[in-house]
Order: sequence, then structure tokens, then C-alpha cells
Amino acid sequence: MSLRQRLAQLARRLQEPQKVARFQRLCGVEALPRRSAAPATDPREDETAEAPLAGDARRREPQPGASAGPQPPGNDRNQCPAKPGGGGGAPNGVRNGLATELGPASPPRVGALRRNSLTGEEGELAHVSNWPLYYLFCFGTELGNELFYILFFPFWIWNLDALVGRRLVVIWVLVMYLGQCTKDIIRWPRPASPPVVKLEVFYNSEYSMPSTHAMSGTAIPISMILLTYGRWQYPLLCGLILIPCWCSLVCLSRIYMGMHSILDIIAGFLYTILILAIFYPFVDLIDDFNQTHKYAPLIIIGLHLALGIFSFTLDTWSTSRGDTAEILGSGAGIACGSHVSHNVGLMLDPSLDILPLALPPITVTMFGKAILRILIGMVFVLIVRDIMKRITIPLACKIFSIPCDDIRKARQHMEVELPYRYITYGMVGFSITFLVPYLFFFIGIS
Repeated sequence: MSLRQRLAQLARRLQEPQKVARFQRLCGVEALPRRSAAPATDPREDETAEAPLAGDARRREPQPGASAGPQPPGNDRNQCPAKPGGGGGAPNGVRNGLATELGPASPPRVGALRRNSLTGEEGELAHVSNWPLYYLFCFGTELGNELFYILFFPFWIWNLDALVGRRLVVIWVLVMYLGQCTKDIIRWPRPASPPVVKLEVFYNSEYSMPSTHAMSGTAIPISMILLTYGRWQYPLLCGLILIPCWCSLVCLSRIYMGMHSILDIIAGFLYTILILAIFYPFVDLIDDFNQTHKYAPLIIIGLHLALGIFSFTLDTWSTSRGDTAEILGSGAGIACGSHVSHNVGLMLDPSLDILPLALPPITVTMFGKAILRILIGMVFVLIVRDIMKRITIPLACKIFSIPCDDIRKARQHMEVELPYRYITYGMVGFSITFLVPYLFFFIGIS
């Protein structure tokens, strides 16, 4: 057997869903027995009871005018764990008012089912016996979600080091964009369920290879250490410990959640290392260009918009397209905001003469200002996001004559989703690097 054949055989083994299911069982996650609906007198109730059990394949709705592509992923049934104490759910496995049978060994842990607000997809209950691991991996998977990004990058820019924050965003945008586009080119489905238990529904309509969670979970800690070591005084050992802990937590969480095979994770990790090896030397140049070039805002907006349009042509509709536009919009907004801030002298980087920077002693005043900046800044950012969302979706629907009675369906059109995500998160990024720092300067907490 040649080396190529051995590698192909190894790749097939690493892609097997049985290995994902085995890891889940090792961590205390098991699928509950298939539920059968109780007899219903009303035929409509019977249909309602059978709907989540029929295993209907949920398909992406193709964009009007788009050519039919390969069968997309996401037609597996998702499963979601029960929570201890039964908070927010119906007791004893009751769902939508219909009694279901969970089997004699079913645990009394039943909770609300998580729902994907964009696709309407809903998960199912699963038996989780190791709750500390469940919450640990939930935290790990959140390190690659929007909530983390919208807190992490502003915290760096407002409280720690704006230069490091900006350059982290440049790397994050590049890595995530290449990862999302590669997914839509390779088009490998998510691990099959069963045997895998799907603990997450939010990204199930996307393709699987490579894992963009693994990519961001690799790129961010490595880049953070590369950007800060030598600029700040701290033990290198701390950074060398942080990288494997962060990376392994995010990567293992995606296998635990049933979203990726082992091969997806390894490919995402190696792909990120390759991207960093090629593009990291140019990060300083890109950041300097964004801040100082006369026509930087026009080039930034045009380039990111063109990349977004290109990514939308790679495949039919899925949640990944909106995520890609969101990433590009955020990157463009942060870059444009940093350009304006630099030109008005609002957020100037420290002189190279005083490097490396010493970690200042943490005082009550410093801690209080940091908390105040986060609270005020995040409220401002969330208000901007909500306002832009309310404006852009109806406006795009009106301009392109798309019915907006059903927002979920309207957003499956490129003409709505791309401007909504790009403009909304472009303004969010612009607020993070210009509007909010200006507000801090105005009220005296900069």
C-alpha cells in the first residue's frame, strides 16, 4: 500500500461519525430512544406529533436564479441536552402538549429545546450524564461564536491595546473568510446523525470541512501571543500554556457537540497554521495601510464588499453566507473606524521608544473605568446593531422588491442578507473603533 493510499485510508477513518459518537459517549452524552407519539384524537395533533419524528430532510432553499448544487448538509436531526432541574421545559418529556415516551431508563432531566431562530430548526433531547463537561464544552464552543467576538475584540481595543486588537481582527477576518469559502467549495456534510448526537443546531445547515471554530480557536491565541510578546512584559510560558488550552478546548467542543469529525478539526488546525505562516508577515503592513493611506476607507469597503459578493456565489443559501458577510462587515467597519480615529488623533498607539510595555498595577479606579467602558460601549454597540437591523432589512426588501412579511425567507435572498449583515456589522465595527472611543473621550473615561 502506497503512502497516498495510507493517508486516504487514515482520512476516511478520521471522518467516521462513529468516532464522534464514541467520543460523545465517553464524555457522557447519549441519544435518547426514538420517541413515538401518543395517540391523538385530533388529526392535526397527530401530524404535529409525528413531524419532529419523521426524520424529514431539511433542505436549504436555493436562492432564486441559483444553480442547483450538491445536496447540502443539515438534514440530520439535531438533538439537544436536557438541563438539570427541568428549567423552562415540560416535565417527563412532554413537548408541545403531547405526551411522548422516553423509555423506562429516561432521566428526569428535561429542559427547553434550543431553536435556530433563522432556520426554525429545533433540537431534540439527549441524555447528558456529565454536566461539568457539558458546560465546559459549551463554553469552549462559545469561544467561536458571535457573543464572544463582540465582547473580546472591543475589550482589547477599549481596555488593553488597540493596536493588538486591530491586528487580531485582521487575522480573524482573513482566517474566517478563507475557512467559510473553503467549506462551500469542498461541500462535505456534517457527521451523520445517528449515530452522532447533535447538541447544537445553530450551524447545522453549514458544511463541515474545515472547522472554522477550530480555525478561529487556533488563530486567535497564537496571534495574540505573537502580537503581544515583546510588546508587553509577561512570561512567555503563560502564552505557551494558553495556546494549547484554548485551542484544544475549542476543537474538542466541536466534536463533543456533534458538529465536526476528527478530520474536520485537524484540517482546520493545519489550515490555520498555513494561513498564518503565509499572511502573518503582512499584518503590520495591512494595519498601517488601514490607518494612514488616504484612500484606505474606499479600498477597504470595496474590497470587503467584493469578497462578500464572491462568497455568496459559491453555494445556495445557508447560514454560513450571512456569517461571512458579518465577518467582512465587522472587519471593514473596524478598519475604517481606526482610520478616522488615527486621523483625528483619538486613539494613538504608544511610541516604539517605550516598548516593551509594563503591565500596570490594577487599581480600583482602573478596574472601575474598564468595567464602565465595557458596559457603556456594549450598550451603545447593541443599540447601533438593533437600529441598523431595523433599517437595512426592510430597506433592502423595498429596493429589490422582495416580500418582507416573512423575515426568515427574505433573508435567504442575497439582495437582503448581504447588505443587512455587511452594513449592520460594518456600523458595529465603526462604532467599536471610532464612535465609542469618541464617546469615552467626551465623558472623560478614555
